[in-house]
Amino acid sequence: MVNGVKATVQEFEHDLSRWLVRAKGITKSFGEGHTKIPVLKGVDLDVARGEVLLLVGPSGSGKTTLLSVIAGILEADEGELMILGENIKAFSQSAKTLFRRDHLGFVFQQYHLLPTLTASENAAVPLLIRGMPKRDAMAHAEEVLRSVGMGERLASLPNRLSGGEQQRVAIARALAGDPQLLLCDEPTASLDAETGHRVVEQLRAIGKRPDRAVIIVTHDSRIFEFGDRIVHMDDGLVHQIQDGSEQVSG
Repeated sequence: MVNGVKATVQEFEHDLSRWLVRAKGITKSFGEGHTKIPVLKGVDLDVARGEVLLLVGPSGSGKTTLLSVIAGILEADEGELMILGENIKAFSQSAKTLFRRDHLGFVFQQYHLLPTLTASENAAVPLLIRGMPKRDAMAHAEEVLRSVGMGERLASLPNRLSGGEQQRVAIARALAGDPQLLLCDEPTASLDAETGHRVVEQLRAIGKRPDRAVIIVTHDSRIFEFGDRIVHMDDGLVHQIQDGSEQVSG
């Protein structure tokens, strides 16, 4: 049995140079006892280096929960998770925090902008946390904001921005840190077609770099063409994986 377990672990860890994310048998439930609700029911998912992967499926299928487990924000009940060759489940909470800071970027459905900071200051936050000099951090943040069409709103506070503008600031904040793994939850939900197209092109440009990957949770069929693979989830499981070049119905 010991040899069998060792072989399974070796198989799981094999060829980590190819995979940026390896998740196997991931389960997650919420609540306890009679109120316990299983949300992830044994998810297997690999994401290659240089890949843009889309997670699609109905609301409640487990997409956002899986994204949060990969991010280390939620702890899986069972299963194995390797990111950049690291066993995330073995990390302490402080080690997870540092790992997220140094290697991961996030675009959430809720923008989580700091209300007292301008668009430029919000976008610069990850760089300042990493210790970049403020002048350099602000200059880089402003450059990224201009790239997502926010050049005229650099000094605006969040309460002066529309939902779509706040979303673009949140995307710029994620891009500014040049993450190796970028996790996006409905990044185009508040954007018009033209802006959404431009933003997803930027996300894809990041994901196609050799030592990077992007995972996007989306209901937006307009962006399916940008995915290398489209993973369909339902009822806490992966049900289908399609090549992004295939025609996908909304």
